[in-house]
Amino acid sequence: MFSDRVLGIELSGIRKIFDLAQGKVINLGLGEPDFHPPEVVKKAIEDGVRKGYNKYGPSKGFSELRGLIAEHYRKYGDFSGDNVLVTVGATEGFLATLLSVVNPGDEVLYPDPGFVIYAPHIKIAGGKPVPYPIYQENDFVPAEEDIKKRISKNTKAIIVNYPNNPTGGVMEDKDIKMVIDLAEDYDLLVISDEVYFRLVYNTEPKTFLGKYDKLVFINSFSKEFAMTGWRLGYLIAPKEYIEQIGKMHYYAVACPQSPIEYAAIVALKEAPDYVEFMKEKFRRRRDLMYKLLSEIDGVEPNLPKGAFYMFPRVHVDDVVSVVKDTVKRGVLCTPGNAFGNNAEDHIRFSYAASEEDIEKGMEIFAEVVKKHRKKE
Repeated sequence: MFSDRVLGIELSGIRKIFDLAQGKVINLGLGEPDFHPPEVVKKAIEDGVRKGYNKYGPSKGFSELRGLIAEHYRKYGDFSGDNVLVTVGATEGFLATLLSVVNPGDEVLYPDPGFVIYAPHIKIAGGKPVPYPIYQENDFVPAEEDIKKRISKNTKAIIVNYPNNPTGGVMEDKDIKMVIDLAEDYDLLVISDEVYFRLVYNTEPKTFLGKYDKLVFINSFSKEFAMTGWRLGYLIAPKEYIEQIGKMHYYAVACPQSPIEYAAIVALKEAPDYVEFMKEKFRRRRDLMYKLLSEIDGVEPNLPKGAFYMFPRVHVDDVVSVVKDTVKRGVLCTPGNAFGNNAEDHIRFSYAASEEDIEKGMEIFAEVVKKHRKKE
């Protein structure tokens, strides 16, 4: 009855864990800002509806919005609206990209641990997912040899995601150059998921954008403007990629949502630095969570350089049992194995939560870890 395509994928392990939660919970598990969009943007969506932005729009997005997105990144390259495709969230853009470039049997490299959509999307596109490891000891940045030895004659593309979900890792310029050099040597497409682009601490954003011709840059309004539920993303790529991916995008969704596009135009014009307000709050929360995790015996936290996740190694016999017990006690978090086989001794926490919730959540987590900690 069902296709091999759908039977070959499973729902995210994140959802299975969250279903254990009962009643009021402290949410340190969800990957979205706990802020709302800027007031001017919330008003804009209402204005857009009243002004008549309720009809189908251009498949690739409003030309004004595409031009503003290109201008937003002009410092990284000579982009125009022709290099931009507006999508229904970064997720749709990601799937449309893979469906447009992957043939059956093509291999696509992706990070392990990595965001939960990567391997399923590669499979849906008919490709073979090939994970490359990233380790806490290397700040969750891949080693050249670990990528190189996984490249074969069938490798079509490599997915990179920095700032990284679930780890908060950030690539430096030398790391970006390493990946690009490999992509050039083996003629690979680079698909760069940069939805946390401006959520970096103590540095300017580091990006693949403008550094390689065979690049699809993926971003969204979700993290930068706290518009997660509005589902609006975009791609920046060479014009020929936009034309081909745009066909797949059209047949999947027809066009983006007109009133939300109108609000996104207002966001870029009137609130372009809203992320800076959120970032300073995230920095304080990060430092608090890192301090509290560092005080728990058996927990080895990392200090993230970007995004709003912490991905500590936990020295217990069974990480999943720790997560289940923590969730049952009202604190949502996610086991590392939800993000890949290379993270079974890790747990993901989101610090997109109040300092009060972080303090209470870490107190409960410390009690659970104490019960499960490995005996020396």
